[in-house]
Amino acid sequence: MSGKSAIEWTNQTWNPVIGCTRVSAGCDHCYAFALHTQRHQIYLKNGGVWSSGGKVMPRQYAQPFTEMQLLTERLEAPLHIKQPKMIFVNSMSDLFHSRVPDAYIHQVFAVMEQASWHTFQILTKRPGRLRRIGPLLRWPKNVWIGVSIENDSMTRRADVLRTLPAAIRFLSCEPLLGPLPSLSLNGIDWVIVGGESGSGARPVEQEWILDLRDRCKTEKIPFFFKQWGGRTAKAGGRILEDEIWNEYPQIE
Repeated sequence: MSGKSAIEWTNQTWNPVIGCTRVSAGCDHCYAFALHTQRHQIYLKNGGVWSSGGKVMPRQYAQPFTEMQLLTERLEAPLHIKQPKMIFVNSMSDLFHSRVPDAYIHQVFAVMEQASWHTFQILTKRPGRLRRIGPLLRWPKNVWIGVSIENDSMTRRADVLRTLPAAIRFLSCEPLLGPLPSLSLNGIDWVIVGGESGSGARPVEQEWILDLRDRCKTEKIPFFFKQWGGRTAKAGGRILEDEIWNEYPQIE
């Protein structure tokens, strides 16, 4: 388990899987891909240590990011954290990647169910895999499921959420790369929106964000504005029309 996360809408991250591959435009400037690749190069250059005579690097950096790694030693980490946390599952991967075995996904869900005092947030760009395995999974009320939607051609990803018996179904419209006129918010419990950050960040338009915010207000869906983005995640700040939007869904 990592310490406090810099991701505004969660407390901590838990990565029982490391690695991923790009599937759509939202992946082009993936922070996880860039970070892991940088550390993989250091690993190769320095023989597995951070610097000459330095500390040993975590073993996952021995492999490139496109190599999916199941870190079974991390599976039970949430069980050892007794204070309730909001935990983002696989910030450095996608749990529903085709190369993550069904049995391993079931193991992750079993741990989340056992750690009932935490809230787990899962985010995927792979609705096809989610559609196939989702009905076979147990969905305890502390497990939230979301999909990433970066442009209007990806709004179909939300369709699978409406079929799942999760307590909270959410959308992460980040990086938002265009307006989403085709997006239906029916059956959606939470919407996160943000601009892209990092090298070559593509700009987000205010009108795209305001359209989503206003639709959420009309349909009484909690709205979370994560960032404007830019060279760094913090560069543009988080103020939208003189407000910080930190709304969360409420469940019993």
